[in-house]
Amino acid sequence: MLETSRERVALLKEGIDGKTIEKLYVILNNFEFVGCDPQKINCWEFVGCGRELGGESASESRVCKASIDTSAEGFNNGKNGGRICWAISGTFCRDRIQGRFAKKLLSCRSCGFFCRVREEEGIKFSLLKNNRFTIPSQTLLSDAQARNLR
Repeated sequence: MLETSRERVALLKEGIDGKTIEKLYVILNNFEFVGCDPQKINCWEFVGCGRELGGESASESRVCKASIDTSAEGFNNGKNGGRICWAISGTFCRDRIQGRFAKKLLSCRSCGFFCRVREEEGIKFSLLKNNRFTIPSQTLLSDAQARNLR
């Protein structure tokens, strides 16, 4: 269902928006989403700023860093930094560029979007981009060094 562009264009002409058609396509064809949950929205969709890459306001002003930060892909089930925007320095929110994480966290914690993500993610909620367990390569020991510690 909805496999041809003709079928999708017909729905567009009937006034159904592209995101809804995309969701219908995925649901009707039993596709699985990988990385992002289609029911969970990103910050630019929540506030409707249009500052995401390709958004309606992106050309007249700057693209928000949350929408292009690929290092944050998948955090809190978001696209790029879209569901961890509070941890990204220099995002554009409330009609101005926000500062560093430490300075903006207090205002972000009272944001409706922050509260929504925290509630939706529950115990899987990531406050920071580095919540994932990683070991810096400098701290890894060679096999020979490890044997000497025994």
